[in-house]
Amino acid sequence: MTRRSMLQRVGAWRPELSVESVALLVSLYLALCFNAAFWHAVFDGRELGTLATWRFAAGTFIAMCALHFALFLCVVARWNIKFLMSLVLITTAMAAHYMDRYTVFMDAQMLGNILHTEYPEARELLTTGLLLHVLLLSGPPIVGLWRLRVRDRPWMRAIGVRLLSLAAAVAVAAGGLLLAYRELSTLMRTHKEVRYLVTPGNYLYSALRVLLADVHQARRPLIALGTDARVDGRPPGAKPRLLVIFVGETARAPNWGLNGYARDTTPQLRALGVFNFSNVQSCGTATEVSLPCMFAAIGRRDYDEDRIRGSQSLLHVLDHAGVRTLWRDNQTGCKGVCAGLPFQQWNRATVPGLCANGACYDEVLLHDLQKDIDATHGDLVIVLHPLGNHGPSYDARYPDRFRQFTPVCRSAELNRCTSEQIVNSYDNAILYADHVVAETIRLLQRQTDRDAALVYVSDHGESLGEHGLYLHGIPYSIAPAEQTAVPMIAWLTQDLANGAGIDGACLRAKHAAPLSHDNLFHSVLGLLDVRTAVYEPSLDVFRSCRSAEDVAGTDHADGRATPDKGDASEPHISEAHPITQPNDSAHPANTSDG
Repeated sequence: MTRRSMLQRVGAWRPELSVESVALLVSLYLALCFNAAFWHAVFDGRELGTLATWRFAAGTFIAMCALHFALFLCVVARWNIKFLMSLVLITTAMAAHYMDRYTVFMDAQMLGNILHTEYPEARELLTTGLLLHVLLLSGPPIVGLWRLRVRDRPWMRAIGVRLLSLAAAVAVAAGGLLLAYRELSTLMRTHKEVRYLVTPGNYLYSALRVLLADVHQARRPLIALGTDARVDGRPPGAKPRLLVIFVGETARAPNWGLNGYARDTTPQLRALGVFNFSNVQSCGTATEVSLPCMFAAIGRRDYDEDRIRGSQSLLHVLDHAGVRTLWRDNQTGCKGVCAGLPFQQWNRATVPGLCANGACYDEVLLHDLQKDIDATHGDLVIVLHPLGNHGPSYDARYPDRFRQFTPVCRSAELNRCTSEQIVNSYDNAILYADHVVAETIRLLQRQTDRDAALVYVSDHGESLGEHGLYLHGIPYSIAPAEQTAVPMIAWLTQDLANGAGIDGACLRAKHAAPLSHDNLFHSVLGLLDVRTAVYEPSLDVFRSCRSAEDVAGTDHADGRATPDKGDASEPHISEAHPITQPNDSAHPANTSDG
């Protein structure tokens, strides 16, 4: 046979297979080639030479393949199987890449982060490494898939074969589960998160949960919260209050200079004499969870995601009390926290020197902020939501002048960088966050006609390679401290501290007190003298450091006990500092009240 004739025969090769055979082959390929993280967890700590280990592995493999096969049989047909199986192969290769590279779990929380991420942020993860991984592992089977001829059957026979195949898949899955039941049940009881390593079942199930939750959330109105709220306890003629809540993004406590980190990554905040809290726990390990939770009345201590997302937030309670709110965002939105309230999206702005290539540095959040302040009479709460330290492109989060720690990691593929480069890039981003928060404080110091304050707290932390983990989003039950320990600070003007009767020495003495995101909701209400039944005094960071007279004046009719007051010494409030004015006028790309 000549070479030409051999090539012709290869080019003419088009085997015929049934829909069920194609679905089974794809299921086997997925189990073998895209589940390295799961198999690593299965074999971790087990003796490979024992019969029990291989019985467990065999039963698990059989059950995995049969369950995926059964799932595919419910959705594929002769006319769509090539497209659907190609799509599954590509998305599974992408999921496996990130699971193996960054040790992430494809649970509903992680899928929520992915599905709700905007393109400018998501494109950082579209790397050459991902492309090569997808081409190498998904390319060959997709080519083979499209060379196949899918067997055509009469519809009655096709239905019969499909039902028999589905029944066989369920029976085989049950047999595999029985074979591995003892070890598998123990693994799932002690390490529930392992189920989110089974690919593609993990992301398919999680994506369905997220989509159903989004539909459910969109159809129902938010449950009203704190409609009895009102500002009380202020003397006649008191100046209105201005509070900035600065929601840090992906800043972790271990790298926060004020917490005793070896590097002074917060020199400007240190010079401003802020109150630092070094023992603070986040509500979640991703923005999608933490942001709604930290602005909720119940928080992590009584965590109920459906209840949190279905109820109004701290900002709505303030609005009920007549306190105007404004959310300024350089990220992916307020996650429902500011629904129906004033909102500005700044990550698409075009401010010279701060914005380029569809992204903006976080100083854009201060641009024209004074105009918004001047346009408001009465109490005002502004939430600033920056891009912060969001990975993996840490080096893209700050201007060049903040590249103090070198060498840095300039790639989104962290495996190409050393640990030193990754940490240096991350610390530079913290250094820039310090600058932006400090500039915000200097802006507040200029408000002579208002009593001003700032509270900064990060939404979650970040793993930088510790224990083989990168980024964030690990299930909370197994999340390391690097992802749950977050920095928190407070700053008050002298007039606000005096007017509220807050003892600075007492507040500074609480620097190591165990706090969490649960404290934010109630501390803000207490600081602004908002009276409502949903306020819990025991979670108000400032209350125990207020004078007895002030506490008595803001006691609520719910009969809760009043904590003891602290020392009566004056708080340490920094002197005025100059402010760097924003660049020339520009407006956010999207401004709305809803």
